[in-house]
Amino acid sequence: MEPAQFTVDDNADGGRRLTLSGAYTVATAGAVDGGLRAAGGDFATVDIAGVTAIDTVGAWLVARTLHAGQAQLTGADGKAQRLIKAIGQSAGDAPATPPQPPAWQNVPETVGRTVVESAQGFVAMLGFFGAMLVVVGGALRSPRRLRRTAIVAQMQQVGIDSLPIIALMSFLVGVVIAQQGAVQLQQFGAEIYTVNLTGRIALRELGILMTAIMVAGRSGSAFAAQIGTMKLTEEIDAMRTIGVSPVEALVVPRVVASVLMMPILGVYAALIAIVGGATISAFTLGIPFFGFLMRIREVVPLTDLWVGLVKAPVFGLIIALTGCFQGMQVSGNSEEVGARTTNAVVQGIFMAIVLDAFFAVFFSEIGWI
Repeated sequence: MEPAQFTVDDNADGGRRLTLSGAYTVATAGAVDGGLRAAGGDFATVDIAGVTAIDTVGAWLVARTLHAGQAQLTGADGKAQRLIKAIGQSAGDAPATPPQPPAWQNVPETVGRTVVESAQGFVAMLGFFGAMLVVVGGALRSPRRLRRTAIVAQMQQVGIDSLPIIALMSFLVGVVIAQQGAVQLQQFGAEIYTVNLTGRIALRELGILMTAIMVAGRSGSAFAAQIGTMKLTEEIDAMRTIGVSPVEALVVPRVVASVLMMPILGVYAALIAIVGGATISAFTLGIPFFGFLMRIREVVPLTDLWVGLVKAPVFGLIIALTGCFQGMQVSGNSEEVGARTTNAVVQGIFMAIVLDAFFAVFFSEIGWI
C-alpha cells in the first residue's frame, strides 16, 4: 500500500494549496497526522485527486483540515465526497468530559434522585409481593398447582447445601462471643456468666441474624442471578407465552423454601455457636464442655428460642422476595444481571438488619427479654 504523503504550495493561485497523495487509511494516516497539524489550517484548497485509498480515519483528517481553514475540496470522487461529508457532519465541539455541577447542586440532586428511586422501588416491591400473594392464594385453593418438586429442590439449595458454611461461621462466632465476653467479665470476677452471654446472644440474635446474612449472600444472590439470566434469555417471556406464570413457577418455590428453611437454619446456627462457645470455654476458662451445655438449659429462657423462631421466617421471606424481585427487574444486557444481583444481596442484608432492630424493640416492649 502506497504511504500517505502531502505537499504544501504556498504560492498557488488563490492562496495556499494542500495536495494529498497515497493511501489515507487507518494503517498509514498516522504517519502524516503530525505534519498536517504542523502545516497549519489556513489552506484555500485541498486537493485529494492523488489519494488512492481512503477510509474513515483518512476522511477525518481531510474533514479536520477543511474545517480548520474553510478550505475548498477538489479532486474527490463520489465515494470520498460522501465519506468526508458524513464525517464532517458528525463532528462536534462538545467537551469530552461534561462539566460537573457544583457540590451544592449535585448533592441535593443525588439525594433526591435516590429517595425517589427508593420510593418507586418500594412501591414496585409491594406490587410484586401482592402478585405473589395472589398466586399463593390460588395454590392454597388448588394445592395441585403448588410445585412440590421445585420447592424441595430449592429447600436443598437454601438449606442442605448451606449447612457446612453456616456451621463454620456459627462455630467461629460462638468462639468469638465467648472469648471476648469472658475477657470483659473476668474484670468483675463474673466469667461464669459467659454461658449466659453466649447462649442468649446465639439463640436470640446472632444465630438468626448471621444465618440471614449468609442466606442473603448465598441464596438471595443465586435467586437474582438465576431469574435474571432467564429474563435476559427470554425464557420468562416464553413461559408467559405458553401460559405458565413465572411467579408461580419461579418465585413461589423459592420463597416457600426460604421461609421453611430459615427457622431450621437459625436454630442450627445457634446450637453450633453454643458448641463453639463451650469449646473455647473448656480451653480458656476451665468450664467443662458438657457442664457448659447443661448450664445453657438453666440460664437461657425458652422465650429466646421463640424470639429466633418468630424472626427467622420473616427474614427468609424478605431475602427470597428481594432476590426474586431483583431478578425479575433485569433488562438490557448481561451487565444488568451483576448489578441486580448486587442489589439483591445489599437490600436483603439491609432489610434483615432493620427488621432485627424492629423485632428487638418489639419483643422488649411485650416483655420477651
